[in-house]
Amino acid sequence: MQDVHELIQALKASSALRRKKAAQELGRSGQRQALKPLLEALKDPDASVRDNAAFALGELGFAEAAPHLLELLQDPDEWVRKSAAKALGMLRAAEAVEALIGALRQDASYIVRKSAARSLGQIGGPRAEAALREALQDESLIVQEHAREALKALKA
Repeated sequence: MQDVHELIQALKASSALRRKKAAQELGRSGQRQALKPLLEALKDPDASVRDNAAFALGELGFAEAAPHLLELLQDPDEWVRKSAAKALGMLRAAEAVEALIGALRQDASYIVRKSAARSLGQIGGPRAEAALREALQDESLIVQEHAREALKALKA
């Protein structure tokens, strides 16, 4: 792994691929100093950078990222929304339950809905459980399966 300071600088590179890889590595670093630069990367013009920065924030594990990830549930790119939903589950962000329920019920993309289901299973609570039961009737079999697995996780 590169030095954290080098990775933070790489988030400003002209190459989107380089910025994306830097975000991935920063997520694995576990370093608090990576938090602010990754939050800034959520505003990157390239969707793949925003996607990787969102997931990296989940890996990093600092709860203060949750409000920023909540905003990303409205991103125009489905992969960014998926990673934001996944990261919120990784953070066990209870404040995200209502937004994740909204994504599970209304997002046009099944990849976002399945990530929202998984995250609701990680966070838990009665509202999450009720929404997951509803999702057993989702039009996508993949979403149904993720909802089923999330419900099992809640009972474990």
